[in-house]
Amino acid sequence: MGRNLYILAASLALFALVSCGVAYTNIAQQPGSPGDASLWRTMGLALFVVALVIALAGILSSLFEQAERRAEQSRRDRRKP
Repeated sequence: MGRNLYILAASLALFALVSCGVAYTNIAQQPGSPGDASLWRTMGLALFVVALVIALAGILSSLFEQAERRAEQSRRDRRKP
């Protein structure tokens, strides 16, 4: 599950970079383009924060999975005579 969270976090971070890139280019100032530059910057920042939270969830998930594997291994080792 941790790997899926990493992929999701990377995708959101990529979209955040694209949003910030749109905000600092002339694309956002063209007539008929969606939103203004501050909206693109805000959306990029929000996506980046969400990506960081999901990456943290992926890290914690991986750590707990590893701890569970090691606990199971130590239980098996203690049972062996």
